[in-house]
Amino acid sequence: ICISIILSSKKYSNVNFKYLLSFIITSIVVLLLALQPDIGQTLLVLFVWSILIFISGINISLIIIFLSVFILSFSYLIIFVPKFGYIKNRLISFFDSEAGTYNAQSDKAIESIVSGGFFGKGIGEGTLKNRVPEAHTDYIISVISEEFGVLAIILILFLFLLFIYSVFKKVNVEDNERTKLILVGCMSLLLMQVMIHVGVNIRLFPTTGMTLPYISYGGSSIVSVSIISGIILNLTKRKII
Repeated sequence: ICISIILSSKKYSNVNFKYLLSFIITSIVVLLLALQPDIGQTLLVLFVWSILIFISGINISLIIIFLSVFILSFSYLIIFVPKFGYIKNRLISFFDSEAGTYNAQSDKAIESIVSGGFFGKGIGEGTLKNRVPEAHTDYIISVISEEFGVLAIILILFLFLLFIYSVFKKVNVEDNERTKLILVGCMSLLLMQVMIHVGVNIRLFPTTGMTLPYISYGGSSIVSVSIISGIILNLTKRKII
């Protein structure tokens, strides 16, 4: 919301100043997340910021500069800073399953999806939740697939797509630039979380901790997603005059 207000503000006529101010605010949040370390949420925040400045009409040369700075900084962290060495190991595990040590969770998640088949084993009959740590958060989609089947996952993804389509349909007819940016930012947060969560579960992305909105267990996750949902409902229920 803060970044959307800055980018859509009429108070500052200098567009580059808006981008710089939004970059500084985002950098502070990203730095605090990286120090946890929580690279998953760090990438999530950077992704949303990138989308917002992109749809606001940023010059392509500035995007290239920002991306170059990010790639160089990220590469330096995972190569030379011991605290972030686990990221390097996860990337190695993703590209070479025999060389890494972070494949156990992903392998068991894939096995559970396969064993569940189309219709699942039944409620409470799954075994993944007992074999994989944090299965109730980071691997909840695999647990659901094992017990309820792939059809249940297809239904969940369809509901997410329907939700996203409904919001972007509102964005398409909205005239207020600030409202557009806020809606796109909120939906990007939710969409990226869904993509990362499902991608990790089916081994499309390297292992990272990312909850599935509305479904995964976790107090802070539920509260934050509920706040985002309230904002989306508030802005989409307003009638256009």
